[in-house]
Amino acid sequence: MSENHGCSGNCETCSSKDRENEEDCRIKRALSKIKHQIVVMSGKGGVGKSTVAVNLAFSLAKQGLKVGLLDVDVHGPSVPRMLGLEEARPASEDNMLLPVELGGLKVVSIGFLLENRDDAVIWRGPMKIGVIRQLFSEVKWGDLDYLVIDCPPGTGDEPLTVCQLLAGTGSAVLVTTPQQVAAEDVAKSINFCSQLNFPILGIIENMSLFVCPKCGEVTEIFASGAGEELAKKYNLKLLAKIPIEPAVSRGGDAGEPFTRDEDSSPAAKAFSAAVTEIISAVEK
Repeated sequence: MSENHGCSGNCETCSSKDRENEEDCRIKRALSKIKHQIVVMSGKGGVGKSTVAVNLAFSLAKQGLKVGLLDVDVHGPSVPRMLGLEEARPASEDNMLLPVELGGLKVVSIGFLLENRDDAVIWRGPMKIGVIRQLFSEVKWGDLDYLVIDCPPGTGDEPLTVCQLLAGTGSAVLVTTPQQVAAEDVAKSINFCSQLNFPILGIIENMSLFVCPKCGEVTEIFASGAGEELAKKYNLKLLAKIPIEPAVSRGGDAGEPFTRDEDSSPAAKAFSAAVTEIISAVEK
């Protein structure tokens, strides 16, 4: 909205372009209060991307930072379940949604806006884009050090909209598993970010190996090395290799985030190492 228009963007005589400009202004104001935006994405489903996003957010919060977590997965929002917030509904203030707070983390998910969590969301691209823009323009995040955004897999409307909104301010963390079949799809996300000039902080290889809790023996359950190969091929940093730990999966199913209370296990240390690399990269 131009400065001399004097319209809130809601009146019936206001053109759609005016309303879009007003929304753009609100998005810019909201983002100006967030120092760093980290988009967690992957070209492949089933790699544990939401698990990584949730645990990265809690690992950042444990550093004493002000952190928000935004779940923009329209068709399969997992964050409410992983945080035990399936029944949560955001309150409002000054015509803005207030994030749900949990353990020092501010959380917003499209899942909070569904009447029934089993409902199928059947939306075409323009509606998805509109809702994601609203989550940036109409949520009262306040001052944050980090906003972690959990995107659905692929390179479609949701990650494209998020990356365009965060152009010039955000950066990406890409998640893969050790198999080549996953890495091939994640390479598409690397090229996606390259075409958008969206910086990539690095790659996290999830479900990298299994460390026996009794004897400490390391077993590569899946094929190994895809994350390292991707990082080397595209000159990216391998932020961490997250081992398989049953507690990580159980925590997600039980709504008890693994890294909120765990510090000493191999997976917790790997998440901590990834956060150290991320902080170093964005704050240098």
